[in-house]
Amino acid sequence: MALKVGVIGTGMIGQDHIRRLTKVLSGVDVVGVADIERARAEAAAPEGATVFDTPQDLIASDTVEAIVICSWGPAHEEQLLGCIAAGKPVFCEKPLVTSEAAALKVMEAEVAYGHRLVQVGFMRRFDADYRRLKAVIDGGTLGAPLMYKSIHRNASVPAGLYTSDMPLNDTLVHDADVSRWLLDDEVVGVEVRVPRRSSRGGELRDPHIVLLHCGSGAIVTVEISVNISYGYDIRGEVACEQGVAALPNRPATVVSDRFGIRQEIPEDWRERFIEAYDQEFREWIVAAGQGTATGPSTWDGYAATLVADAALRAVESGAFEQIAMIAKPALYETA
Repeated sequence: MALKVGVIGTGMIGQDHIRRLTKVLSGVDVVGVADIERARAEAAAPEGATVFDTPQDLIASDTVEAIVICSWGPAHEEQLLGCIAAGKPVFCEKPLVTSEAAALKVMEAEVAYGHRLVQVGFMRRFDADYRRLKAVIDGGTLGAPLMYKSIHRNASVPAGLYTSDMPLNDTLVHDADVSRWLLDDEVVGVEVRVPRRSSRGGELRDPHIVLLHCGSGAIVTVEISVNISYGYDIRGEVACEQGVAALPNRPATVVSDRFGIRQEIPEDWRERFIEAYDQEFREWIVAAGQGTATGPSTWDGYAATLVADAALRAVESGAFEQIAMIAKPALYETA
């Protein structure tokens, strides 16, 4: 029997997930949608789906078994708490929430419920290249990881909508999460350096160099450039005691012709990670059908929130900003 899903938020990412759930994947039906703009929800709703007046109505509906949250970040706390109270599995696009206090509330509610219901949309963990890189690290043949270099380059971002804080509180969370996952380590402190500002971004503070200091002593360097012009370029390289392992460039096809030898660059995040998005939902559908969640957890969303908060402090202070985490609840030990 197909899992009956409701989608909250029908903007760009919500529409893309509705397309994925209705046209790409099996074992799922989108039976309801909700959005602060009803006309947008009506336009995005699949045939036969109910357009609910509020997210709360969707969450409470007996026809909805699991929820996908694609609303703006400040609304996530209330919606997540509603899903947990209703005992319904929920996929939440990043950010999990927008403050440490909100993350703790969601975590406390889920722990009190007794088992996992929340999966956070950190899709890089589902990318085949990242999974192969993690398998090399976990296999131990290269020894302990010492350094990881993560590069995150966007061709451009929307002028006036993407602010100077967003590289650190929006873009960085993906690099922070995948670094924690690859190295099986927690970030204990953050430094930020701002190089010469790119003229392409106007008043936007861009690019950034971020140092993530891990509990083991490993250091992650993250380069974030959001007006690089040439494409969407994601790279990663881990230096270990006995060797180095790196992500391949994507797409992998190399073209040789009279203009030379070249490799195409993806235009945007959808082109680069479309298969990862599909896979994260395949795995979510299976878990949600069993009344639970796997993959990136509320704890992972909490950790990413702390990293973003520390990075915002660090870019202002110019100093090392420490991260203090609560003790990890047993619920998330095997996540």
